[in-house]
Amino acid sequence: MPPSKVIDSSILKMLSKIRLIAFDVDGVLTDGRIYYGAQGECMKVFHSKDGYSIRLARTHGYHLAIITARKSVFVEKRAADLGIQHVFQDIQDKQPIFEALCKELNIDCEQTAYMGDDVLDIPILKLAGFATCPQDAMPIVKKSCHWISKYKGGLGAARELCDLILSARG
Repeated sequence: MPPSKVIDSSILKMLSKIRLIAFDVDGVLTDGRIYYGAQGECMKVFHSKDGYSIRLARTHGYHLAIITARKSVFVEKRAADLGIQHVFQDIQDKQPIFEALCKELNIDCEQTAYMGDDVLDIPILKLAGFATCPQDAMPIVKKSCHWISKYKGGLGAARELCDLILSARG
């Protein structure tokens, strides 16, 4: 997928520093809908196009993380399928986890990209070197972002972000 708009030099400079790409799940890696079966089982839908670029970013040496407020075996399974090593679930206050991960990986916050879509993501978006969101993120979230995908959550937004970061590699 081509980037959603022409990227100016200040954005390219931010992208060139990225070493960690982190995502929220509901509304970012999924469209935000949660399906419940008759027995109370919960299901989420992930897009294969997002997965392709996330895997590609991993093969190019980027650290990948998921930080989500909900807990789901589907998130564990999807993260394992994509080779995402850093998975944090059931996290209501995401900022301390994000800061600890950066410290563990010896990465400055300016070397991170984070994609979120709702108010719980704002503290990380304010720390990230490249703050992003899907096109259908909450309006208050968009105000905290450097860049907004032209795609909705779960429908190509993560793919567009990874493609953009990979295209900025020198």
